[in-house]
Amino acid sequence: MVRTSVEKLSSGRLLRIARVGSGPPVVLLHGYPDNLQIWSELAIRLADQFEVIAFDWPGMGYSEAWPGGTTPFHMAERLLKILDELSIERASVVGMDMGGQPALVFAANHPERIDRLVVMNSLVLWDEETSWEIEVLRKYGWNRLILRNFPRLVFWPAERSFLPRRRKLPSELRADLWKSFSQNDVRLFIARLCAGYQGTLMQLPDLYQRITCPTLVLWAEQDQHFPPNHAKRLCEAVPGSSLKVIPEAKHWMAWYLADAVANSIRTFLA
Repeated sequence: MVRTSVEKLSSGRLLRIARVGSGPPVVLLHGYPDNLQIWSELAIRLADQFEVIAFDWPGMGYSEAWPGGTTPFHMAERLLKILDELSIERASVVGMDMGGQPALVFAANHPERIDRLVVMNSLVLWDEETSWEIEVLRKYGWNRLILRNFPRLVFWPAERSFLPRRRKLPSELRADLWKSFSQNDVRLFIARLCAGYQGTLMQLPDLYQRITCPTLVLWAEQDQHFPPNHAKRLCEAVPGSSLKVIPEAKHWMAWYLADAVANSIRTFLA
């Protein structure tokens, strides 16, 4: 686990954040049902060369929600405001799962604020094949219903499918993730987030060709929800980007394969 603090922003709202290491800043953006602690193993491995910043998205984890929309465009603007609050002019950005789309939007819309971009295991193409679970939830909007009323039906399958068989989260990490995700306000926000992402996903590919910063598409070979073809097509869409697939990796590779992921990111950022 990485040490965190809760900071009051100029708006008065609270943001849970972790900052470790020193050097050029690297910002880590989580998805769901995660919070910043899913980056704990990766953060400490990158901290020898970089200042690593991870935060709970406003409305998720233990950070207070902000007013406004929940599309990747809104989330990218929240990232911009957080960087301003932290007095960070430029940073490299790593986005995973539902942190990947805002990272891509941020890179396209604010090229002056980003050095390098890493995208991992995200739904970045509206027409690409996903797992049957994701397909059904997206098609019928059941994810919003289940998120609101049956959090265990989201968290347990995620934990099973995001990790290899017989691999489990440590009790402390699991408790932190579950405690934050089980909050009613957090689940309601994520339900809105899913709706906002679904409604704008078709718009994102037009942005990818505008990304000019060096970009690494870093993917899990065995991500059953977002197979590597997502990565190949994203790499083709972002000019000059590079692709690396971690062999036999699953969705939460940033935690349980932190050495391999850190080596890939460190080499790319260097």
